[in-house]
Amino acid sequence: MIRAEDTALVLLAAGRSLRFGEADKLVEPFLDKPLAYHVVTALEAVPFHCRVAVVCHTSLDFASRGYTVIENPTPEDGQASSVRLGVQAALDQGASAVLIALADMPRVTATHVYRLLDYAEGPDAVIASSNGVHPTPPALFGANHFPELLRCCGDEGARALVRGGHHVITRADELLDIDTPEDLAALRATYALRPTRAGARRSD
Repeated sequence: MIRAEDTALVLLAAGRSLRFGEADKLVEPFLDKPLAYHVVTALEAVPFHCRVAVVCHTSLDFASRGYTVIENPTPEDGQASSVRLGVQAALDQGASAVLIALADMPRVTATHVYRLLDYAEGPDAVIASSNGVHPTPPALFGANHFPELLRCCGDEGARALVRGGHHVITRADELLDIDTPEDLAALRATYALRPTRAGARRSD
């Protein structure tokens, strides 16, 4: 296994959200907090070596949640530009592994992240999440892959590495990512208040 204490959490929060329209999806409210803060809250008790948030002109205060905040000046260069910035920050802070997570995945759990860490075997590890059909973040990379991550380009990012790694299957709803307003509306609908007996209302 790879210990959380040796691992940097790199949270990618600089996407252009073109499919979401003009609004910043990461600040959109979901339940009691902005969308991006759900994964932040879910992983706040995991004792990572350090936490890095790669952002672009966000109003969200990741620094107050314990993150080193890195501004991505060229998000138009694709996800790889954020990966490079986050991995470099992790390397600078002495991490020997990185866990890359996305800020628009509000259902990720600490339990699943610990499973990724448990499956990892040393610096050659590449451990990704999967819904049983295709791999996805969160994904864990051992230190031997840092040079390749620092060279990745475009929207492909670290996907080639992820495809060739070990995949840990979890529920599809845990790996839900929010790309469009319709995605967010559907997620909100699953938590909608609905009638119970005697006209009472509750939220599950």
